[in-house]
Amino acid sequence: MSTEESRNKSVQANPPSFREHSAIGWWPKAIAFLGALLLAAGAFIALFHPVMLVSAHDEMNGAVHIYAGYLASRNLALAIMLLAVLSLGARRKLSNLLLLVGLIQLLDAGMDVIEGRWPIVAGVVALAVLFLAASRSLSGYPFWNIQAWKETD
Repeated sequence: MSTEESRNKSVQANPPSFREHSAIGWWPKAIAFLGALLLAAGAFIALFHPVMLVSAHDEMNGAVHIYAGYLASRNLALAIMLLAVLSLGARRKLSNLLLLVGLIQLLDAGMDVIEGRWPIVAGVVALAVLFLAASRSLSGYPFWNIQAWKETD
């Protein structure tokens, strides 16, 4: 048996769960595009109308503008990367980026709970679940499984 034949049999017996070059399904693409759109919208709100980020009784001061700028930077960077990786069709990178955005959404939901912004918690958690589900779809494993983080099985 040649080396090529043995390698092919090995791949068939232990197929990699993550196929970097296989096509990305429509729904992970849709979730990634939705995420980029929402992140960009949040960035533009933070840049051009940061008063929307605080409640009606809160004061808009220099500190709020500084942190709004940081939020805009974070959101724009994530939106640009989501669109770039999506356009390249880089499956593993898109999976990892969706995982990152999903975890950020979970942490944002935690902050919303701590600060009592109950009306938006469910929406933020729903977005996190969508991002994490899309990431799992692309990697073949949920994020808590070590195989989701490895290059190969």
